[in-house]
Amino acid sequence: MNPSNANPPDIAGIYPILYAFFDRDNQLDREAMRRQMQAVVRANAPGVAMLGLATEVNKLSRAEREQVIQWAREDSGGALPRAVTISGATVEAQRELARFAVEHGADWLILQPPALLPGSARKPETFYFDFFATVMAGFDVPVGIQNAPEYLGVGLSADNLERLAAQCPNFRVLKGEGPAIVLAETISRIGHLMPVLNGRGGLELIDNLRAGCAGMIVAPDCFDWQQRIYQAFTSGDLAQAEALYRDVLPVIVFVMQSLDTLICYGKRIAAWRMGFEVLHDRDTKLLPSRFGLDAARRFADALGPLA
Repeated sequence: MNPSNANPPDIAGIYPILYAFFDRDNQLDREAMRRQMQAVVRANAPGVAMLGLATEVNKLSRAEREQVIQWAREDSGGALPRAVTISGATVEAQRELARFAVEHGADWLILQPPALLPGSARKPETFYFDFFATVMAGFDVPVGIQNAPEYLGVGLSADNLERLAAQCPNFRVLKGEGPAIVLAETISRIGHLMPVLNGRGGLELIDNLRAGCAGMIVAPDCFDWQQRIYQAFTSGDLAQAEALYRDVLPVIVFVMQSLDTLICYGKRIAAWRMGFEVLHDRDTKLLPSRFGLDAARRFADALGPLA
């Protein structure tokens, strides 16, 4: 049975999404992945997400994606809810990974639209609507979609999000990825049906909360600062929330110049805050420069240790 339409899931706060760390053999670095999860747990995250763009999911094999899911379960010890982003070119590929995630303890899922192939024509929204509806069918955990047209090239309109929620009773969370003014319009349409979270590294964090976002899914580099901002805002201390946001915003702007910048420098800021070095990258489009590393180190020192 699917969750009831009348009971949106209790998903709120700042959810870090795991980075992928690699070793000298170009394999996932077991110890670094363990230390990352343990730091997230110690920092009192409300939950954790994985296998999104920050996890460099498009560089991971199916076996490696399953490994990330298994390690996250093992390393968290069941201490916090886990959201798994599901990607894949076909309905069956996504359903297979979704089944694996749920069997290994995923509390909710986030579906990515299938990627546009180079040179292929853009498909109509009806294609993605039907794709998502078919992937979701029958799962007994809340399922969301990543609606990120600026980053993924495709997305659903507010009308189609409403229609999807009416057709699929387990569609009960939305991961947006856009300006706060866009999310505000989306929330006005479907916010009564499900929690809506944004990403974009925490840009416009306070305005997103004003717009009605339940929280954010961001990389780990400064999620703990953003969780403090969320807690100050929701407790009514707007002055404290704004002061903290002013302090952390330069870091957010630095790492969010592009996805490549996030993978190159955001990952290093997170690792330094957790007490280790990033020595190996996989198929990176941006190599760190001395200037960039100096800036990243300065930001990591200013943020302080992560748990």
